[in-house]
Amino acid sequence: MSDKPLKNEIDTRLATLRAAHRALDERITQLASEGSNDALEMQRLKKQKLALKDRIAYLTSARIPDIIA
Repeated sequence: MSDKPLKNEIDTRLATLRAAHRALDERITQLASEGSNDALEMQRLKKQKLALKDRIAYLTSARIPDIIA
């Protein structure tokens, strides 16, 4: 099937994005626990995390084949 290589590429990309999402989450948690007053950095990190979440959701839905019922 020709869908198998594409699915593998999506899976690899998803793993990378999920790792980046976890890293951002850990960084945000670290900044919050340190009591950082850098609201701009916190906002920037949260925005990046949200963008990653959106991309993960898009790729996850792309993995599911369209089935016309």
